[in-house]
Amino acid sequence: MAVRDAASLLVGLLVLFHTWGAAWAVVEVNMEDRVEVFRGDTVQITCMFTSADGSGGLMIQWLYMTQLGVRQRIYYQDATTNIVDRGTPFTDRIKVIGSVAKGELVLIITDVQLEDELDFICQINGVTAGNGEGRTQLRVFERPELPSIEQVHTGISVSNENPSKIGSCEAKNGFPRPNITWYRDNMPMQNVPGEVTVLYQVTRESSGLFSVKSELSMKVMKEDKDALFYCEVTYFVPGGVRMTESNRINITVHYPSTAISMWVESPKGEIKEGDTVEIQCRGNGNPQPPFTFKHEEKEITPDTNVLVLENVTRLNSGLYHCVTLDLDTYEELMGNTSVFVNYLDAAVVMPGDTSVLSQGDGLNATCNALSSLSTHTAWFKNGAEVSKGHTLTLKDAAFDTAGTYVCVVTVPEIEGMETSGVLRVLVLGPPEISEPVNTAIEENVESTVNLSCHARGFPPPSITWTSSDGQVLKTVSHKETEDGVHSVVSVKVMSDINAFCNASNDYGTDTVAFSIKAITLTTTTTTTTTTTTTSPTVKAATAIPPKKIKKEGSGVVVAVIIICILLLAILGSVLYFLYKKGKICGRSGKQDLTKEKSNKDNIVVEMKSDNTEEAVLLGVNGDKKPPSDQ
Repeated sequence: MAVRDAASLLVGLLVLFHTWGAAWAVVEVNMEDRVEVFRGDTVQITCMFTSADGSGGLMIQWLYMTQLGVRQRIYYQDATTNIVDRGTPFTDRIKVIGSVAKGELVLIITDVQLEDELDFICQINGVTAGNGEGRTQLRVFERPELPSIEQVHTGISVSNENPSKIGSCEAKNGFPRPNITWYRDNMPMQNVPGEVTVLYQVTRESSGLFSVKSELSMKVMKEDKDALFYCEVTYFVPGGVRMTESNRINITVHYPSTAISMWVESPKGEIKEGDTVEIQCRGNGNPQPPFTFKHEEKEITPDTNVLVLENVTRLNSGLYHCVTLDLDTYEELMGNTSVFVNYLDAAVVMPGDTSVLSQGDGLNATCNALSSLSTHTAWFKNGAEVSKGHTLTLKDAAFDTAGTYVCVVTVPEIEGMETSGVLRVLVLGPPEISEPVNTAIEENVESTVNLSCHARGFPPPSITWTSSDGQVLKTVSHKETEDGVHSVVSVKVMSDINAFCNASNDYGTDTVAFSIKAITLTTTTTTTTTTTTTSPTVKAATAIPPKKIKKEGSGVVVAVIIICILLLAILGSVLYFLYKKGKICGRSGKQDLTKEKSNKDNIVVEMKSDNTEEAVLLGVNGDKKPPSDQ
């Protein structure tokens, strides 16, 4: 009995010692439960461990769990070597860093793919301390593409009994699978039997990524015509959840009209005769029903829901209706608007279009135009305003009173609304020729000059042109003006001539004369003198423009100087002849100047032009002789 107890005690001690040894020899491994990474990035999985064995007594292995639940080693390390296992999906993409002595190793995986979403195991084996391992789950993520939304482009009727498709939304190539939520005006939409239906379709792409497509259907109401629909896509990323939204879409809702509006679209404001009027009609439903237009019970059927009236008159005024039929209730809907076309009749001038006055008479003329609005009247002559108001008063008529008066009647409220009338005033009286600017003309021989003559008077004067030699000159232009006649004649200058403009009517005559001086320039050269002659000067008048007259002024001066010199030379010769004959200065005809030494060729005659016109004979040597010696 004592021996049995001793044996039991020994066995207990051995068990106790073994238990204590196992407790001291255990290996502890710590790893994160999960590590997350985007596809294509690099990930680090850390393994931290403690062991009673030294670093030289440890054997380290990295493994992963296959989809079939089988452990597959990818890395081995001990005190003398480290090896990356060949033939695994990670052979070329992993490395291990860290310190065994510090109990920290890091597995680095580059270019992480979806297939790498596995459990990775860090296994530590001790020589005496036993074994330990840790495990980390690798999660891989991929952002989906931006969501695309497509709306239904056809109209959706509120009368549809079943939910109608609103649109579809798709999020492509995400991992893990993205989620789609529909919104109407920022309010999420859920399945409601008979009202709202949301369908989902998930596709696993060949790349392993997920694409999700959702379709929204609902029963629409009139209020949905202004609603905005969109979808929200939520997806997972390392460390959290992200969200993105699609574009907003609006649907076309068809609903019946319950009221009709009708209005004049153009022109804005007052309408006048001649305008183009556009009348529109619109119901409060969608789409617009066909309309029939009526004017004073007369039916009008345009091609569209717009009624266009071109070149309107006052007859287009009145009440207009547009009528349509509600196809659901078969009730007639009607809208109306009133149109008023303003008018301005043609101006009426009294008395008549033409008034004939005697000189000194007066006239009161009126101008009126019937209009739907107040008017303003003004009178104009030659573009200048001469009177305001409907009445034009003319006093003490003269030729200046004659002419065309235009009365212009306008409607200040409407731009461009105006009319006008014309009154022609004629004043009886004898012709009155307007004095030409120039009646004296100097022209070169063989040149042509135009003479113009304007004669006022009524009846319109008859104008004839005559010359000083009795010829009738042919006119080149003859036209009536508002207050008389304007005539032009062309004269070819051959010699000095006078031309006469003769105006006459039943009340008298009037004449104006034009004097034309012909200028001839000739030059004669001799051994002793140079003489320039002109025809005798005749007083003349011209209608030549001032520039032309100015151009010939220097020639006239030169001609006058030459004539004076010639006259002085002639006078000197005459005096000398008389002296030789003894006819002057008390000398007889027999007296001879040869008593003095003289030379006929050396005699010089000098004329002094002064108040006494004294003539002095000079000697051979140019000495002046006193009068007693002559």
